[in-house]
Amino acid sequence: MKPARTKTPRKPLVKKGSQTSLKDPVGVYCRVRPLSFPDQECCIEVINNTTVQLHTPEGYRLNRNGDYKETQYSFKQVFGTHTTQKELFDVVANPLVDDLIHGKNGLLFTYGVTGSGKTYTMTGSPGEGGLLPRCLDMIFNSIGSFQAKRYVFKSNDRNSMDIQCEVDALLERQKREAMPNPKTPSSKRQVDPEFADMINVQDFCKAEEVDEDSVYGVFVSYIEIYNNYIYDLLEEVPFDPIRPKPPQSKLLREDKNHNMYVAGCTEVEVKSTEEAFEVFWRGQKKRRIANTHLNRESSRSHSVFNIKLVQAPLDADGDNVLQEKEQITISQLSLVDLAGSERTNRTKAEGNRLREAGNINQSLMTLRTCMEVLRENQMCGTNKMVPYRDSKLTHLFKNYFDGEGKVRMIVCVNPKAEDYEESLQVMRFAEVTQEVEVARPVDKAICGLTPGRRYRNQVRGGPVGDEPLVTEVVLQSFPPLPSCEILDVNDEQTLPRLIEALEKRHHLRQMMIDEFNKQSITFKALLQEFDNTVLNKENYIQGKLNEKEKVISGQKLEIERLEKKNKTLEYKIEILEKTTTIYEEDKRNLQQELETQNQKLQRQFSDKRRLEARLQGMVTETTMKWEKECERRVAAKQLEMQNKLWVKDEKLKQLKAIVTEPKPEKPERPSRERDREKVTPRSVSPSPVPNVPPIRLRHRRSRSAGDRWVDHKPASNVQTETVMQPHVPHAITVSVANEKALAKCEKYMLTHQELASDGEIETKLIKGDVYKTRGGGQSVQFTEIETLKQESPTGRKRRSSTAAPAQPDGTESEWTDIETRCAVAVEMRAGSQLGPGYQHHAQPKRKKP
Repeated sequence: MKPARTKTPRKPLVKKGSQTSLKDPVGVYCRVRPLSFPDQECCIEVINNTTVQLHTPEGYRLNRNGDYKETQYSFKQVFGTHTTQKELFDVVANPLVDDLIHGKNGLLFTYGVTGSGKTYTMTGSPGEGGLLPRCLDMIFNSIGSFQAKRYVFKSNDRNSMDIQCEVDALLERQKREAMPNPKTPSSKRQVDPEFADMINVQDFCKAEEVDEDSVYGVFVSYIEIYNNYIYDLLEEVPFDPIRPKPPQSKLLREDKNHNMYVAGCTEVEVKSTEEAFEVFWRGQKKRRIANTHLNRESSRSHSVFNIKLVQAPLDADGDNVLQEKEQITISQLSLVDLAGSERTNRTKAEGNRLREAGNINQSLMTLRTCMEVLRENQMCGTNKMVPYRDSKLTHLFKNYFDGEGKVRMIVCVNPKAEDYEESLQVMRFAEVTQEVEVARPVDKAICGLTPGRRYRNQVRGGPVGDEPLVTEVVLQSFPPLPSCEILDVNDEQTLPRLIEALEKRHHLRQMMIDEFNKQSITFKALLQEFDNTVLNKENYIQGKLNEKEKVISGQKLEIERLEKKNKTLEYKIEILEKTTTIYEEDKRNLQQELETQNQKLQRQFSDKRRLEARLQGMVTETTMKWEKECERRVAAKQLEMQNKLWVKDEKLKQLKAIVTEPKPEKPERPSRERDREKVTPRSVSPSPVPNVPPIRLRHRRSRSAGDRWVDHKPASNVQTETVMQPHVPHAITVSVANEKALAKCEKYMLTHQELASDGEIETKLIKGDVYKTRGGGQSVQFTEIETLKQESPTGRKRRSSTAAPAQPDGTESEWTDIETRCAVAVEMRAGSQLGPGYQHHAQPKRKKP
C-alpha cells in the first residue's frame, strides 16, 4: 500500500472577528537563583510574586540625586530562590504540553547571563529533573496507551509526515531490527545510570481530555546554533580516525505552508521518556561547551530540542489509522536553551572564545531588535519589516511570533553584585518582550467521526491484552470437582461425592440460567426502550433535518436568485467600467489639449509681457534721456540769463552809486589789511547815543497783509536796532520750518542774516508761496528777496565786489551757514523775474496709523 503523506498544519485563513483576532502577550517569567556563597553581595530582591527590585551595588556610580538607584520590574510571575522544579513546571511548561497534545505549537526558551541557571532550569540535575524531562514524562503519561506502532508515521525532508499501513510498518520494523547497530533506541534497553536520576520524576502528571479515538507518535530532534551556523546533534557521522570529517552545517528552508524548518535534520521516533531523554543526552554530549572566567561549563551555542507530536484519528471501525492526510495534525514544542549574554572583558575570552561571545551577543541583540520592532508595529500601528533574517535564531522561530503558537520566556538572573549591569540589560529586554503580542492559535478541526470507536472495537473484538475470557470467569465460580479416581471396588464415597458435586453444579447452572434469563429479559426491555427512544430521536432528528432541508432549499433558491442578480450587476458594472474607461480617455485627451492650449497662451502672454516690458523700458529710457537733455538746456539757458542779469544789476548799482555819491575831496583810503586791523567789532546791542531822544520804531507793512504767513526766524538770528522792522500780522512764527505750520498758511518768509563786505549785518527776507505736493506734503516757491542793511556814516564806501570778505582765520562767516540754521533743504531755482529764486521742500505729512 502506498503510504499516505501529511504535512504540518498551516495557519488557516479566518475572517475578521474570529478567534485569531485575539492576541496574547508573550508570557515572561523570572527565576532568581540562590547565591553561591552566603556572604556575597546581593543586588536583586524579590518584592512579591510578580515584582523584583534591582539595587545599585556598592562601588557603582550614583544617580543624579546622589542616592543609589533602585528599579522595579514586573513579570507574569516571579520564582524565588526556594522554588522547586515541579512548581516552575506546573506554571510555565504544563500549559504548553497540554496545548501540544491538543494540536497547538509552543515555544519555551530560557534567557539570561552566563551562570544564571538556564541549563539547570531546562535540563535539571540528578534528583531534580528540569523542564525537559518533565515535559517528556507528561507527554508519555497522557498518550502512552494510545501510541501508534513504530514506523506507522515516517518523517520526510519536507517538514511533514508520511503514514504507512500496518504491513509496511511491520516490514520496516523487521528491517531495522535486523541491522547490527540500530539507530533508533529501544525501550527494552537498560536506562543509562548517568541520567537515570534526572528522568525519575516522582510526581505523576497527565493531560486532561486526551482524544482516545486517535493514535499518536512522538518524534524528537536536537540542533545547536553555533557562530550563526546550524548543526544537527543527532546526526550519525561515520568515524574516520585518519581523516575525520567536521560536522556539516544545515540550512533553513521554508515549506509550502511558509513554516521554517531545518533541512536534513534527524528526527527520531521515541516511545517512552527514557528513549527520548537518551536521544537528548546523546546530542548533549556533542554540544559545544567551554571553560570561561564566569562559568566552568559555559554553553557556547544556542540549543533547540524539538518535540513533534503526530496525531491521526482511527477509522470508523476503530481498527486502523485513518489514511486521510487532511486529518493528520502535527504539533511541535520547542525547548530552547540560549547561550548566556556576557561582556567579553569579564569572561577574559580570547581567540575562538572571543569570536563565540561576539556571535552570541550578536544573535541575542538581533532577538532584542525583533522584539522592539514587533512592539513598535503593534503599539504605533506601523508596518516596519522585522529583521528575522539577520540571525538564524530569529529566522527559525519567526512563525511563532507570527501567530503559530504560544511563546513563553523564563528570565534567569543571578543576584550577585558582579552581574548587576548584565542583569539590568536582561530586565530591560524582558520588559520589551512582555509588550509583544502573539496571535492566539486556532483550535484544530473535528474529524467528524463518531467518538468512542476504540472502546467499541475492544468490546467487539473480545479480550484485550491479558484479560481472562467470560467463560473462564464463570467456570472459576463453580465448586471444584472432587477426585474421580476409584481405587477399590467397594469404594462408595467417590461416586456419591462426584454426583453431589455435579448436582450442585447443575443447580448452580440452573440458577445462573434463570438469572441470565431474567437479566436478558430486563436487558431486552431496556434495549426495546432504548430502541424506542432512539427511534423517537431519529424521527425528531429526521423532522428537524426535513425542516433544515427546506430552509436549505429556500436558501439555495435565494442564492441562485442572488447569483443571477450578481451576474446582471457584474455585467452592468462591466459596461459602466468600459464607459468610464472611454470617458476617462476622452477626459485625459481633453485635459492634455487644455494643457497644451494653456501652455500656448502662457507663452504668448509671457512674450507679450516681455515685449511690453521692453517697450516700457525703451520709452522710459527715451523719456529720461530727453528730460535730462531739456533740464540741461534749461539750466544752461537760465544760468546764462542769470549771469547777464547779475552783470546788468551790478552795472546799475555802480552807476547809481556814482550818480548819488557826493564829490568831496577823496581821502586817502587805507589798505584792506589796515582796515581789517582797525575795524572794531560791532556790539550786538550797541548802547544808544546820549542826549538823543528815543526814536519810535516804524514797522513796514507787508504788501500781502491779507494772507496768512509763516515767519521763519532761526534761533541764531541777531536782533538789530534798525528803524524799519518787518511786521506781518496773523503770522505763525517758527524757529524751524515744519509741515504743520506750512499746511495752515499760504505765504512763507525766511529771515536770513549774513555779514556784508563792509562788516555790517545784512538781513534778507526771502519770501515765497506755499503749494501742496502730490505726495501729501508742502513745497515753497520763492518769489522775492527784501534786504535790510545798516551802514556806518563814516566808513560808507562803494565796494566793487559783493562777495563777503574772508575771515582772518580762513573760515567762512558763521552767518552764512544757512544749513545749520535751517532744518529743510533749499535749492536755487530760476523762475522769478526779480532774480534768483529759492525752493523750500518740507517733509511730507505723516498719516496716523
